[in-house]
Parts: sequence; structure tokens; C-alpha cells
Amino acid sequence: MISWIQKYFQHHFKVIFGVLLGVVIVAFVFTIGAAPGIGNADRQGVVDRPFFDYNLSMQSDQQRLMGDAGLSASLRLGAFAQLDGEQVQNYAFQRAATLHLADQWHIPTPTAAEITDQIKTLRMFAGQNGEFDAKAYQTFRDNLKTNPRGIKEADILRIVSDDVRAEKVQTLLSGPGYVLPADIKSQLLRTDTTWTLTTATADYAAYKPEIKAPDTELTQYFEQAGGRYDIPPQVVASYLDFPALDNLAKVTLSDAEVRAFYAANPSRFPKPPTPAKADGTAPSVTPPADPAADFAAVRPQVESTLKFERALKLAVKTASDVSLALFESKAKTPESVAAFLASSKLTPKPLAPFARDAAPAELGGSSEAVAEAFRLGKDRLVSDAVSTPTGAVILFWKETQPTRKPLFNEVKERVSTDYVEGERRKRFIELGKTAKAALETRLKAGETLELAAAAVATSTGLKIEAKTVAPFSMRNRPQDLDFSVFGALERLEKGQVSDMVFSGEKGIFVYASDKQLPDQSESNPRYGETRNQIASFTARIGASAFVSELVEKELQKTTPKAQ
Repeated sequence: MISWIQKYFQHHFKVIFGVLLGVVIVAFVFTIGAAPGIGNADRQGVVDRPFFDYNLSMQSDQQRLMGDAGLSASLRLGAFAQLDGEQVQNYAFQRAATLHLADQWHIPTPTAAEITDQIKTLRMFAGQNGEFDAKAYQTFRDNLKTNPRGIKEADILRIVSDDVRAEKVQTLLSGPGYVLPADIKSQLLRTDTTWTLTTATADYAAYKPEIKAPDTELTQYFEQAGGRYDIPPQVVASYLDFPALDNLAKVTLSDAEVRAFYAANPSRFPKPPTPAKADGTAPSVTPPADPAADFAAVRPQVESTLKFERALKLAVKTASDVSLALFESKAKTPESVAAFLASSKLTPKPLAPFARDAAPAELGGSSEAVAEAFRLGKDRLVSDAVSTPTGAVILFWKETQPTRKPLFNEVKERVSTDYVEGERRKRFIELGKTAKAALETRLKAGETLELAAAAVATSTGLKIEAKTVAPFSMRNRPQDLDFSVFGALERLEKGQVSDMVFSGEKGIFVYASDKQLPDQSESNPRYGETRNQIASFTARIGASAFVSELVEKELQKTTPKAQ
């Protein structure tokens, strides 16, 4: 059976290469320039900055350093791993240091068998079950031959080969790793203890007490809120609107243009579902594919969409022409701008003051238009043409209002809402303490948690539901259990009820009806496994710290001195 990832490789491999190179490019453009002395493309007067086998003052070396690290990380983590620029840069520096040690220690070039074994561990070539997928790997190789990005199979093999050598260095640096018996036992207790639980969940959404909010308390709440209700900076502006709808009549389309637009964007125009039979059931036979009929069914939608897009472009062009004319008029004062608009018979419309996170409806909710408005000021009164969902606009600055503390009456409704919600939460938490005590009393009297929860729900007015969880350990914990339950286990003994854990729209009590501790002796096979895991982890921490220190010292050698 061909897995999902195989199909994705076959049909969308260009996207995967885009992701691979995107990681490298983002890291290079946005991060590498942040490191001291890196990122200066002008070689005149630039001092060389040797960093192991690279010169950080050379753009070609920067690209090689970051490019190799980006591809290595993507192969290890998979094409869709989320890596930020700083992570890639740190990995690149450590990888370079490790490979430098490999050269110093004469670590040999890996054998073909070692490279094959390494490739089988890479997530890039893992199938849906997490194991190496030979078909996915072969598809990857086939696409390397035709990819437009210039990545060759030799590049991949070189990077994999270097990673094998780097891992050998890491193994040598890691050493045996040290672990105390107490650490092993503590980890065994954490992961291998078998729990039998019952949870009682109180519904916070259903808890709606009547809470009065007198003005005196609201005023005090408002005064103690610090800057919580401060009104952020706001722009006061006006705008010229260029609606796309005004240009619809100017747009004419040929059948060929509509058909070509549909062919280029089929996913935007799915065909209507097949009508149900008279009795309401789905058709028993799927009709054969008919591209012509599919297009005919959605042609009006395709035509109107294309027509609006063309009208939108015309609106942007018109706005750009006005913006250019205004620029060429050299109008730089409010009076000269007003004179230009009057002579052009253009009347801007006012906008109510707005903040960065509150795009006015008049601007189509465009965040781009808001960002442009906040770039304006005394030295730049007029924006360029800005595209919006409904057309285009030109913005005219009047003033930028600084952050200010509002009067109580301006935000009274918001203050009241926050106050009521805060009081509601406080009361819910207090009821949780009362409910816990009542649950403990009833459990000690011999009731099950289900019966105790029903009685406590009646007495407290909370809506509580009890649920028994099948025995489990943290090594095979249930995936559908609220994660907050696991946190409560660290302080829970057999027969105890946890404090109420507030999670989202519910409060959870956890009752440990049974707690079976694991065998903590050295004869337990898990003892040896756990010792090796902890030892490996601590050893790698030591190796990583050593390489990080090596990187820091190497960078400090050529860091420009502060003047």
C-alpha cells in the first residue's frame, strides 16, 4: 500500500524542496546578519573572520555554512519540521565545530554501509508508520535529477556523510554518562507506576452565579488594573477609496480566458455535489468524470471571480496613478495636499481613530492598510496605493495619538465584564475546595467517587461528571485523557483526591483508587534500560556543552571590539 507521504513526495515534491530551501534562506537572510560581523556583503574594508573551516565575512562561506546545516536539519527532522532562523544558526555553528573536531581527530570517511544505515534513520524518508520507506527514498532520488533548485544527490550524500562523522565525534565526547541509583529509581517511579484513577469533572461553562457589580467596586477594580485598559496608540487619518466594483463594467472576458483561469485554479471551483435521489439517499453509481460538464457547472462563479480580480487590478492601478501624480506635485504639507485633492476633485473620507489591531471596516479589515497608516507621520503625510480586499485606498495622515489611560466611563462595560468573570472564577475555585473536602469525606465513608460526585454536585450546585480510567502508566498513558491529570499525579498517593485542577472550561478532581509501584531493584530489566537512557542523556548534555563552549571561544577570537 502506498502511504500518504509517498503520494505527497510523488505529486508535490517541488513544494518539499521549497520548504528545504526556505529553511536555509530564512535562516540566512534573517539570522546570519544578527551574529557579530556576519552578513556584510561589501568586501571593501571587511576584516576576515575565520570560523573553523569557514570565513564568516565571505557571503559564499555563509551560504555554505547555513545551507548545509539547513539541509541536514531538514533531512533529520523531516521536510515539514518547524525551524526558526536562530535554531538553524546555532545548529550550523555546532555542526561546523563538530566537523572541525572530526578532521582534527582523523575520523575517517564513512563507508557505504554506514551511510545507508544513517539514511534509514532520517525522518525525511520515514513512512506513515515512522519507519524507513524505500519507495519514498527512491522517489526523492528520482526527483533530485529534475529539481530546478540545483540540489544534487552528491550534495545529499556529502551532508549525510558529514553527519555520520559528526555523530562519531558526539559519541566520543559523550563518554559513559553518569547516573545515580536514586535518579534511576525516581524515573522508574515516574514512568512505570501503574495508576487506577477516577476523575470528577466540574463544568465551568455551566457555572453561572449571579454576580452584582456595583460602581464602587468596578472603579476600584479599574484603578488597580495598572495599564490593562490603556488605549494603545491610534492613527487619525482619512482615505481615498477606489472600489473594485466601480471597474466591473470596464472588464470584458473571452471564453478562452475564463476557461484558462478555471484550468489554473480548479481547487477554487469544486463541482457541485451530485444530487441525491428522490428518496434522499446518495446515488448508487458515481457518474464518470466529465471536465466539460464540471466547468459548465461552475462557469458563472469562475467568470465573476476572474472579473472581480481584473477589476481589483484596475482599482489598484487607478490608485497608483493618483499616488504618483500626488508625489510628482511635490505636495508635502497638509495645505498643499488639500490643494492637490481639490484641484483633482477628490474628497477623502474620514476614518475614526484606530489601533494596530483594529483595522477599520472602511479599509476592508486590511492589516496591510493599517500597517501603512502607522508608517505615516509629519514627514510622510500620504501613503502609496494600498490594495484592500474590496479595491485600493490612499491614506492621509492627520495625527497619531499616543497611548493614554481612558476615563472609567469609556471602558466601564469592559471593566464590568472582566470583574464579573474574575469573581466567577474565584467563586468556582472556592467551590472546588469545598467540593474536594466533601468528596474526601464521602470516599472515607466508603462511597464510590461516582456516588460521591453526584451528591457533591447537588450540594454545591456544580455540574459534575465522574469517569473511571483504565489502569495505565506514564509510559503508555491514554491519549484522550486531559493532560492536566498527569500533572496532578506527582503529588498523589493511593486513596487521595487531588485539588481541583482548572483546565480550560472545566475543573478536574483526580482520585487515585489504586497506585502500584514498579520493581525498583537492579534485577528488573527496566532498571537497566532506564539507567542507559539517563546516562545517554546526561552524556549528550556534556558533549553539547563542550561544543557550545568551543563555538563561543571561536567566535570570540574575531568578534569586533566595541569602540
